[in-house]
Amino acid sequence: MEDKNAIHKTNSFYWDTKGNDFLRAIVLPYYGAFISEEKYQLFGDISGKKLLEIGCGNGQSLQYQAERNASELWAVDISERQIEKAAQHLELSGVSAKLICSAMEEECGIPEEYFDYVYSIYAIGWTTDLEGTFCRIASYLKKDGVFIFSWSHPIHRCVTEDNGRFVFKKSYFDEAWYPVAVEGELLLADRKLSTYVNALAKAGFVVEQMIEQNDGEMMQSMEDKSDLAYRAKMFPVTFVIKARKLQI
Repeated sequence: MEDKNAIHKTNSFYWDTKGNDFLRAIVLPYYGAFISEEKYQLFGDISGKKLLEIGCGNGQSLQYQAERNASELWAVDISERQIEKAAQHLELSGVSAKLICSAMEEECGIPEEYFDYVYSIYAIGWTTDLEGTFCRIASYLKKDGVFIFSWSHPIHRCVTEDNGRFVFKKSYFDEAWYPVAVEGELLLADRKLSTYVNALAKAGFVVEQMIEQNDGEMMQSMEDKSDLAYRAKMFPVTFVIKARKLQI
């Protein structure tokens, strides 16, 4: 399962075929369950800024950035089908963006030292080479450029419910790839928070903010008191990191 090409092939096929039919699309202003840009304002004013999205999916986050007056939008996604969906959505919305079908780990013609922001909403965890991906993202950013990404909190993936109690179903320290129980074949790996932080540091980033707390007001406003909301009262289900590129 550690073969990168096999992982890319399996996951890109999933997103080309099943995609968001079985996994709910997470798009801005939401970073994941119970964390929103509207509350935390990680981007601030992006008027006139150049933005690159890693793992653009259906394109709705790009539309959100266009509505906030970004001057230029680029995006990369491993799935041809997701790129097609994004292109269709953005065309209907009157939004212009440069869309590239490629694995985030690979060189794909994205300009270096060009962007003010690179961001990723629940996509960065699919990479098979975290350090290499972060180094590549750093190369895309201008000096003092900002990288913002969200992903499933590793504790969330370790815990299951058993007769009303939460118990560990896997080790927090286990970062091996494994098949996910969804409709179709999909592979996933759960990395420790320290793995993300250390990879950012190695790529020349400094972490400015990390969010793992859940928005209580958002949870209370949910009409459907879902299992996810119940879990989120006990431990984080999403984490978000805002990092800034240093001059190396």
